[in-house]
Amino acid sequence: MTQAIAVTLLTGFLGAGKTTLLNHFLRHHQGLPVAILENEFGAANIDGALLEGGAGVSVVELSNGCVCCSVRGEFAAALGDLLARRERGEIAFEQLIVETTGLADPGPIIQTFFIEETLRDALRLDAVITLADCQHIARQLDEHPVAAAQLGFADRILLSKCDQVDEATREAAIARIHRINQKAEILDVQQGVCPPALWLGLDAFTLNDELALNRGVRLVRASGNVFAPLSGQARSWHDAIQAHLLEGGELDLKRIGAFMEQCIDQHGNDMLRYKGVLAIAGEPRRLIVQGVHKVVGFDYGSPWGETPPSSRLVIIGRYLPLERLHAGFAASEVS
Repeated sequence: MTQAIAVTLLTGFLGAGKTTLLNHFLRHHQGLPVAILENEFGAANIDGALLEGGAGVSVVELSNGCVCCSVRGEFAAALGDLLARRERGEIAFEQLIVETTGLADPGPIIQTFFIEETLRDALRLDAVITLADCQHIARQLDEHPVAAAQLGFADRILLSKCDQVDEATREAAIARIHRINQKAEILDVQQGVCPPALWLGLDAFTLNDELALNRGVRLVRASGNVFAPLSGQARSWHDAIQAHLLEGGELDLKRIGAFMEQCIDQHGNDMLRYKGVLAIAGEPRRLIVQGVHKVVGFDYGSPWGETPPSSRLVIIGRYLPLERLHAGFAASEVS
C-alpha cells in the first residue's frame, strides 16, 4: 500500500496573505515535489514567470473556483481528478497544498478528507493553516462570520501585516484570535516569510496525547523565532465562535461516551474542532478524542505513568450551551 499524501489546507480571509506565503514558498522550495491546488483568480494569482522557477512544484487552478463551494462533492471530484492525473504520470507530487478562496468556510472541505471513501486511503489531511490580516481582522470578524470560522478550524495561525499597525492594535488582534482559538499557535509572519517546517508536516489530525493550549505568540523572522507571552487584554468580544475548556478528573467510560454522543448528535454542526485527553477510571492509558463537526475519532494513547490522571476537552464552537456542557462533563466523573 502506498503512503497517503499529506494535504495542508491554507485558508484565510481576502487579502490576508495566502498568495504571498505561497510565492515565498515557491521561491525557496526544496524537498518533495508538491502540488498546489489554487483557486484565487485575477491579479493576485501566482504569475507564470514564478511558476517556471519553482522546481518540483505544480500549480493547478480549479475552474470556476469550485473549492469554495459548499457542496462537498465538487471538491471531492476535483481531488479525484488530480489523483488520476498523478496516476497517469501527467503531474508529480508527494504533498498537496489546497488554497481556498478568502470567503470559503473550511468545514465542508475538511470533512471531505474523512467522509469520501475514494480519497481516505490516498490523501491524509495534515493541518489547517489560517492567515489573518492584523490590520483588518477586527473589522472582518465584526462583519463576516466566515472569518471566525477560518480561525476556529485552524491548527496554526499566521498573523500578517503586524508591522503596519501599532502595538495596541496588534495586541488586541492577538487577544481576540486567542479567544476564538486557544489551541492554535499564533505566528507573527512578515512578507510571507515562514519556514515550511512551521506550517507543513504538522500531523495535526493524528490522534496523539498532546493537548497544549497556546499561551503565546511567536514572531517569525528570517533571522529566527522569538516567543512572547500573549497580552492580558481585559476587553471582551462577542464573537459567536469561541474556545471552551472542560476539565475534570477520572471519568466513567459509559457516562463520558454517552455525553460525547449527545454532544455530537445535538451540537455537532456547531462544534468546529474539538480535542480531548481523557482519564478513564480503571484504564492506565489516556483516551484521545478528536473531531470536526460530527466526524470524530477515539483511540488510547500513552500510559499516565507518574502523571496524575486528569481530563481536558477543548471545544471550538458557536452558540454552545456552556452550562449544560460543563454539567454533563462533570457528571461523567467517578465519585
